[in-house]
Amino acid sequence: MKIYMVGGAVRDRLLGRAVHDTDWVVVGATPEQMTAQGYMPVGKDFPVFLHPQTHEEYALARTERKSGMGYRGFVVHTSPDVTLEEDLARRDLTINAIAAPADWASAAAVFDPYNGQADLQAKVLRHVTDAFREDPVRILRVARFAARFTDFTLAPETLELMREIVAAGEVDHLVPERVWQEISRGLMEEKPSRMFELLRACGALQVLLPELDRLWGVPQRAEYHPEVDTGVHAMLVLDMAAQLQAPLTVRFACLCHDFGKGTTPADMLPRHIGHEQRSARLLQTVCERWRVPTDSKELADVVAREHGNIHRSGELNAAAVLRLLERCDAIRKPARFAQALLACECDARGRTGFENTPYPQRPRLLAALQAALAVETAPVAQAAAAQGLKGKAIGDAVSKAREQAIANWMAG
Repeated sequence: MKIYMVGGAVRDRLLGRAVHDTDWVVVGATPEQMTAQGYMPVGKDFPVFLHPQTHEEYALARTERKSGMGYRGFVVHTSPDVTLEEDLARRDLTINAIAAPADWASAAAVFDPYNGQADLQAKVLRHVTDAFREDPVRILRVARFAARFTDFTLAPETLELMREIVAAGEVDHLVPERVWQEISRGLMEEKPSRMFELLRACGALQVLLPELDRLWGVPQRAEYHPEVDTGVHAMLVLDMAAQLQAPLTVRFACLCHDFGKGTTPADMLPRHIGHEQRSARLLQTVCERWRVPTDSKELADVVAREHGNIHRSGELNAAAVLRLLERCDAIRKPARFAQALLACECDARGRTGFENTPYPQRPRLLAALQAALAVETAPVAQAAAAQGLKGKAIGDAVSKAREQAIANWMAG
């Protein structure tokens, strides 16, 4: 029974990066031997155990054989006879197919049968073996690594293999939860645009996210968007969100905010009248397809519907600002509104030549919201009730007080 550190932990140590999670593979052991030593079994599809002290994952060495379509179409084989090289052969990229002994002290001690160290030095993302084609999730993983390792290039043979996987229809059978898991992780990488550009290059984006894929080649008004191409703009917005260290909810909203521009009638281009509502409808379909968490879905809906109005909010009077706040449910959910404003700033600065342009709408609307929230509503409601007002009329009185507070703030 031998234990090896594998995958990302070895890769990141060789790159001099911080290691956050360590994966282990156990060669020459049975499940019974693992449990006898106090390891807790947790794997459903193949034998994985938690260490009794550290609770890190230890997986028995295994091989996999394709048995059907999609992510779950595998027969997994584990046995004490499975070698470390056989286990590494089923991994996605050569840079992730490097192993090291548990007491690893130097780079010379690594086990690297697929030349992962050479690809690390050359900054190349390359598949390990032809077994790569057996799991379509690997397409998403490679795209995610492209977003993380921004100075790495994709090996041409790996891109061709990814295209073959898409052409075979494998991507159509991906489990929604796995798609969202990989997409959400890719969104949080250093340059998320690279993930979607790679997915587009291999044809997977057209299958997984046609709402985004169709944006490339759609023109916009050059006076507002010097980059003109809507798909290029979408990627600039995503990378601006990463630059501003936005949370996942904001990045997903940025991804979806312009979907409606892909369905603008040709005779209307390059204008996109009404694209906000079309974007909101399309993103709902995406959220259902991927089973996107509620917080990301709700913020994306607000941003899709209102980003144009937020951009133009400097022209609004107090009454119109209050209506905007109410449509965004900002009074009840001020933190979510703050995230919506961050997404809008990413949209405004995610344009060629506008990267360093201030976005005054964000602090202005946050201040207007604070003025509205500062209104003590109970006395206003009591005074309205004392005048014989009821129901909606009392609510209108509260809104009027908030409007006046915003007007006072604007008057300065």
